[in-house]
Amino acid sequence: MKGDVSARMTAEVGVMTRGWSRITGGAGLAAGAAALSYPLLFRRWCLNWGARPDEVTRELPGDELLPAPDMISTRAVTIGAPPGAVWPWLVQMGSGRGGAYTYDWIENLLGLGMHSADEILPQFQDVKVGDEFELGPNRPKLRVEVAALERVFTIRVADGNWVWIFALFPEDGVTRLISRNRIAAPRASAVTRLFNMLILEPGSLVMERKMLLGIKERAERLARQGASAAEPGPDQAR
Repeated sequence: MKGDVSARMTAEVGVMTRGWSRITGGAGLAAGAAALSYPLLFRRWCLNWGARPDEVTRELPGDELLPAPDMISTRAVTIGAPPGAVWPWLVQMGSGRGGAYTYDWIENLLGLGMHSADEILPQFQDVKVGDEFELGPNRPKLRVEVAALERVFTIRVADGNWVWIFALFPEDGVTRLISRNRIAAPRASAVTRLFNMLILEPGSLVMERKMLLGIKERAERLARQGASAAEPGPDQAR
């Protein structure tokens, strides 16, 4: 009797072990397939989400600040508003400023202290080349390198290994907002580089897509408010 019970338990354990082996093996194969397919099939789309081919290859003010990066992303969105309704949201970005218009809870898990604003903050609008603000509490500073009103806003991290360019291009009543990141990792190991490519690059798309759409929503709302304010009232129309 005891022998039968022991045999059944051994058999059940064997079945469970084989089942878990199949699951873990399948998960490993799926992860391996994803790791192989991303560089070949999805990486270009991930790094160039929303951008047209001519925008990906277009030279932008600030490209020269990091001429040989390890990674370049160029992402873009069409905004139904003039550049003047987009610009204020760009120059007030940052920790302790207007936030980043993305997933604040993720940013704050990383200790960045981001709180995305839904209104224009006048105290952060007068931005000029040489100004600095923090990436987050006790984090490296970001320096303004280009501040061409309603055209280009470029910032660079203190160690020079990250340049972030925002460029505005008016087109037929709308604005194309291009966001380009140029990043260097000169001392990164092969394992770190692989992690950056397979994990951080897709993660950056999730965050930046949310940011671009957040800017779009805010700028279009601001433009609508401006248009409503400019419409003549009943007394003015007479």
